[in-house]
Amino acid sequence: MRTATAPYALFRARTLDGALKILREEPGTVPIAGCTDVFVTLEFGGSPGTRYLDLSRLSALRRITTSGDKLVIGALATYTELQKSRFVRARLPMLVEAARLVGGVQIQNMGTVGGNLANASPAGDTLPVFAVANADVVLAGPDGERRVPFNAFYTGYRASVRRPDELIVAVEVSPVIGKQWFRKVGTRAAQAISKVVFAGVRGLETRLALGSVAPTVIRLPGTEMVLNGGGSIDEALRALADEIRPIDDLRSTAGYRRSVAANLVRQFWSETA
Repeated sequence: MRTATAPYALFRARTLDGALKILREEPGTVPIAGCTDVFVTLEFGGSPGTRYLDLSRLSALRRITTSGDKLVIGALATYTELQKSRFVRARLPMLVEAARLVGGVQIQNMGTVGGNLANASPAGDTLPVFAVANADVVLAGPDGERRVPFNAFYTGYRASVRRPDELIVAVEVSPVIGKQWFRKVGTRAAQAISKVVFAGVRGLETRLALGSVAPTVIRLPGTEMVLNGGGSIDEALRALADEIRPIDDLRSTAGYRRSVAANLVRQFWSETA
């Protein structure tokens, strides 16, 4: 369907198969759901594309449920729905905390898990959670579904392994064993893009992830190795310094991000002892 504003085109799908057919037949089409990123880009003069595919009618992709021992979060689940879900609250409370700090209530009501994943911003609030949870991203395409480990999903700044003819349909998370911890540091707790965002799990194995300190959200294998091997927190922070590559930008400085990242790892280690 053509919109009244040339040169944009808007397509709507009622089924997943219909949506995938449109992606095949209309190369360059941008999938949209909550539009919280696309609208901002357009408002500031950017152009994510001229063809858009509205996925909002695919109600099956809004479900948050379980399958076997896995938590399954549909790509169209909103941040508000994450906060309300009894499954998420019981299994992944750090994701509830992350969702609570995404934008304001309006953004939480519209923004989706799939949108946060597809946007691929290194500052994405939910992304460190999925990194330390060892989640899988479920993609649907012309050849069926495939699952990609979250920590292999991003290939660079705002780039991922998702092909143009594929859609993110869900995130799957196996049980997370250990204490979960999440912190976001920004100009405000919510309604602000993070300067640094952190998630960690401490159990038999410690897992750590940071956002806004590299081109993508990153795990910290060197820092994890020190802590899992019985090293001191000071030794771990020396490893951390070699693993992150923060930059200066409009929101913060590289030096500030380095200091905050170290403080967050130290605080996580202290509070989960």
